Amino acid sequence: MANSVEEQKFSLKEVLDTFSLCLSENKEVYIEHYVEGWRGLVRFMNSLGSVFSFISKDAVNKIEILAKFFNGENGTHYSTIQSMVKYELDNGLVDLAKRDKYPESGCRTLLRLHRALRWLELFLERLRTSSEDGKTSVMCSEAYNESLAQHHAWIIRKAAGMAFCALPGRQTFFEVMNVGTSEQVVSMLGDALPLISEVYDITEKLYAQHELLQLP
Repeated sequence: MANSVEEQKFSLKEVLDTFSLCLSENKEVYIEHYVEGWRGLVRFMNSLGSVFSFISKDAVNKIEILAKFFNGENGTHYSTIQSMVKYELDNGLVDLAKRDKYPESGCRTLLRLHRALRWLELFLERLRTSSEDGKTSVMCSEAYNESLAQHHAWIIRKAAGMAFCALPGRQTFFEVMNVGTSEQVVSMLGDALPLISEVYDITEKLYAQHELLQLP
């Protein structure tokens, strides 16, 4: 499955469509669509070479763990993020204090994707609003420092900083999105990012409510 995720071509339109399906009428987040949206984001990162591999490889691993949950015998409990949190907490399936019996619980696994989603959201927003000669390395580093960096060990932060220095220019990012002109990319990002942001915010509030934002 990981190979298919990596080999398919990225399409910003597909990610937009997938995240638009993520929310139910009462604002619950469907895990299957969330995971599918992440498959697209992995294709985006992989389209740029190995620069983001330290994030994309981990994301692929987390995607597959969640897919096994919602396709498994208890899959009905993993229909939405809300139902997953309730099920795992009600049944003591989450390591709240230290990594112990359930290092790959749904709650912990999704939290890692949730944190990475914030980084991508911040980075893509900077890309959307940047000037033609804006430095992608600076945009990416700023987004990383505001999000994922605080959850990574020093050695990973150091490697990330070096990797970001090798990022291609803004135009290359826009070409990878397979939308059309720069104006069309900016417009579609303007449609996609509020959807991603809403999914992120709903998840953040749910995890905060249940004190799950710092799961080990």
